[in-house]
Amino acid sequence: MARMLSKDLPDIESILALNPRVRSHAALYSTAAKKTEKKHWKRNTEKGCDSCVKLENNFDDIKHTTLSERGALREAMRCLKCADAPCQKSCPTNLDIKAFITSIANKNYYGAARAILSDNPLGLTCGMVCPTSDLCVGGCNLYASEEGPINIGGLQQFATEVFSKMGIPQVRNPHLPPPEQMPESYHSKIALIGCGPASISCATFLARLGYSDITIFEKQKYVGGLSSSEIPQFRLPYEVVQFELDLMKDLGVKVVCEKGLGENGMTLLSLKEEGYKAVFIGIGLPQANRHRIFEGLSVEQGFYTSKDFLPLVAKASKPGMCACGWTLPRLHGSVIVLGAGDTAFDCATSALRCGAQRVYVVFRRGFTNIRAVPEEMELAKEEKCEFLPFLSPREVLLKGGRVHGMEFCRTEQTETGDWVEDQEQITRLKADFIISAFGSVLSDPKVKEAMAPIRLNRWGLPELNPESMQCSEPWVFAGGDVAGLANTTVESVNDGKQASWHIHKYLQAIHGQTVSAQPQLPLFYSPIDSVDISVQMCGIKFPNPFGLASAPPTTSTSMIRRAFEQGWGFALTKTFSLDKDLVTNVSPRIVRGTTSGPIYGPAQGSFLNIELISEKTAAYWCQSVTELKADFPHNIIISSIMCSYNKADWTELAKMAEASGADALELNLSCPHGMGERGMGLACGQDPELVRNICRWVRQAVKIPFFAKLTPNVTNIVDIAKAAHEGGADGVTATNTVSGLMGLKADGSPWPGIGRDKRTTYGGVSGNAIRPIALRAVSAIARALPGFPILATGGIDSAESGLQFLHAGASVLQVCSAVQNQDFTLIEDYCMGLKALLYLKSIEELQDWDGQSPPTAPHQKGKPVPRLEELVGKKLPSFGPYLEEKKMAIANYKKKLPNLIDKTIPSSASRINTAKKPVPTVQDVIARALKHIGAYQELNNQEQVQALIDEEMCINCGKCYMTCNDSGYQAITFDPETHLPVVQDSCTGCTLCLSVCPIVDCIRMVARTTPYVPKRGLPQAVMPVC
Repeated sequence: MARMLSKDLPDIESILALNPRVRSHAALYSTAAKKTEKKHWKRNTEKGCDSCVKLENNFDDIKHTTLSERGALREAMRCLKCADAPCQKSCPTNLDIKAFITSIANKNYYGAARAILSDNPLGLTCGMVCPTSDLCVGGCNLYASEEGPINIGGLQQFATEVFSKMGIPQVRNPHLPPPEQMPESYHSKIALIGCGPASISCATFLARLGYSDITIFEKQKYVGGLSSSEIPQFRLPYEVVQFELDLMKDLGVKVVCEKGLGENGMTLLSLKEEGYKAVFIGIGLPQANRHRIFEGLSVEQGFYTSKDFLPLVAKASKPGMCACGWTLPRLHGSVIVLGAGDTAFDCATSALRCGAQRVYVVFRRGFTNIRAVPEEMELAKEEKCEFLPFLSPREVLLKGGRVHGMEFCRTEQTETGDWVEDQEQITRLKADFIISAFGSVLSDPKVKEAMAPIRLNRWGLPELNPESMQCSEPWVFAGGDVAGLANTTVESVNDGKQASWHIHKYLQAIHGQTVSAQPQLPLFYSPIDSVDISVQMCGIKFPNPFGLASAPPTTSTSMIRRAFEQGWGFALTKTFSLDKDLVTNVSPRIVRGTTSGPIYGPAQGSFLNIELISEKTAAYWCQSVTELKADFPHNIIISSIMCSYNKADWTELAKMAEASGADALELNLSCPHGMGERGMGLACGQDPELVRNICRWVRQAVKIPFFAKLTPNVTNIVDIAKAAHEGGADGVTATNTVSGLMGLKADGSPWPGIGRDKRTTYGGVSGNAIRPIALRAVSAIARALPGFPILATGGIDSAESGLQFLHAGASVLQVCSAVQNQDFTLIEDYCMGLKALLYLKSIEELQDWDGQSPPTAPHQKGKPVPRLEELVGKKLPSFGPYLEEKKMAIANYKKKLPNLIDKTIPSSASRINTAKKPVPTVQDVIARALKHIGAYQELNNQEQVQALIDEEMCINCGKCYMTCNDSGYQAITFDPETHLPVVQDSCTGCTLCLSVCPIVDCIRMVARTTPYVPKRGLPQAVMPVC
């Protein structure tokens, strides 16, 4: 019997074994079987598991907040970008969190990093170590939703990390005169003592203000303060500190190591004698707060303070920090860590990496009032550290001259809130090592003497004004831990920032100058900021190619004024008509689209509107245009006008608009709803003859440029564009909205539904949903009419999407739906994003980047993964027994590493990528993509591709397998035990698998190495058997 062609072959049936099927019966498995089965697929830690994978020598990133590009984009899209954002109010450095997350969502990572570094020069450090749950995240409005708050720290880390890979230097404020032309006051000598976060921040802002003689003195051989010496590598790598220091040095700040306060005769007075006009003290609290029971104990006996232990760990595990060959402290057995702050938990997790078998974190109070942030405590808990609350140290137990254990007494809180020690409740704990993390103090008498003549408070710290950070001597300032106000890195950064303005104010005052009453610290600048994105079209110079479309964002001219103040290059007025054609709108009339699924809030993929043209009179618009042109002569205003097919009307309205001072006109021949029923808009724009004649009438009436706004609701938009060109139009706008019906409710009523009868009409769909239609229209017109100006509109919501339209042949870009999703401040992101995209094209080292996206390195959860196949000789997924095998393989590999710091940090000079080619202008990139677009018959069917799956990045969801089975070619197998997908030679390169894969670049299309032979079903010339 002949094989049935409509039935799968046995080998295909084998591939389909795990393909989803509709259930016809309830499933039945025993509880015992399910308990066994679940262990095979488990990705999280087994409940009650007390085994611990060895972490010795493993200083890989352990932060939960770290994000890959995929994770960052999803999280940034989820952010609401709130008005008067509470997250910003909870940030010590007052970051514009809304702005930088907006930029990340728009794939403008430079713009995001610039916004971060403008307010926080240590933005990458703070992104990694900030206790965000107690700061910005604590105020996130999404706490009020089921999905919870935004991972702000992870987003901050991601953006600044990508920027660091760009290799772009910081430059002086381009608005300042050259250093040699600055007033004498800006050449004042400024000294900063201690090269930690507070000093780096202070020096950076002073250099941005224009000061050119700034020196930081650091007593250690390394820089960074506690960021380097006490925060472990697995939370904060040294290369991050070096990157931020290099950005500071880009501005000319000098750093002198091995020179500290109280050493080699350096005092505040000696600095003053050397000519320093202002001094900032940022030395931290260098001594440990040592409990009396530890007097006389040493490292050799097994006792460390955090000030002993963490620097030893850092020097041995942070590449680039020390040139000498340090080794990790060798711990074993049980370790007691005393304290309940972040430092204590850093000691605990570091102890595991130094060989400790078990770590006990002992603290005086309970879990409900622990000082450490939840992030730190959770990490220690996951790594199987044990917590012992309500215990106070009583005695160290020694045996053979070494630590053998500790004795504690129970602490209790009375009804009055006081804490007391109950000496009758005694606990003894055996231990091989003790690490005390009871805080830090300034106790070195040499340092205190060197701080004369400033006054010290009762804690032995500088007495200062908490607003100005100014000490008792007006030329001395302080910040960070030594000032007694900051408890975190970000607060230290803000101390330095705060002090910088008041140092500036003091220096200008002693030179007889005044500064603004409102602090005005300069932003972060780089060569990217100087890229010119102006563009010429029809003899008109647009300051940038981004403008507001004739749409709800230009409902009134006061809105256009506000848009110009924010930086928009041009604006279209809302379409207006003669008074005899005035309209009145219905409501509701602008609704969210259904094209993005159940996504509510911002980031809507589309809108539908049945709004008509402006309800305001032509007189209003014409007078307003005159006002706007007087106040914004360099911004471009295009008046959008509409009439019926009537020469006299078009002539009258066009002349009126020209007389108002408009730079150009847009003829709305495309409104898809309402106006067509009046013989206007779409009724005129779908017939080439009508378009041609209207353009001729307007050409006869006015001398300024005008553009016909085209509708996509035609068979061939190029025919309409050609008609406009023949009629004398200077260009076209492509395209207006697409006519559609957005949705019907379960009862059959439409949304929007007007009045009691819930009537509706077909409306205009806008936003990202119509971008493919608009891109097609722009490129088709550009190919048919080379050099013909095109104003693009339709789904432009970022610099990246804007660049696509420029590449397709547009000259300038109109925006509507993106503003409806957000607000006018988007323009800053768009301009910065476009500048960055253009600048990065000139850097040869970044040619493998896709815009601002670096190549994707193999990762899981944003963290690099080793090639397990190279370690264990096979590929392993990340669940169940395979995950345990993976962890053990990595642990064994790390344990055998001979040298943890066998890795070089790039030098400051090699960090910088310089533009080796001219930076392209906007004009240079217009129509760049057209050479790649043509007829189907021009495509090469000999150069085929196949899918390649990266098993290390794969999360084993099987989406590629399912789409290939039910929508493609059954060319992917799916292992029933490992769930690893494998692409077969039968892959046709259709790319569906890549399209549905949830992990960016987990699947790539690579060149096929064998000839592609189509499966014809039956040999050619074989007659079917019917």
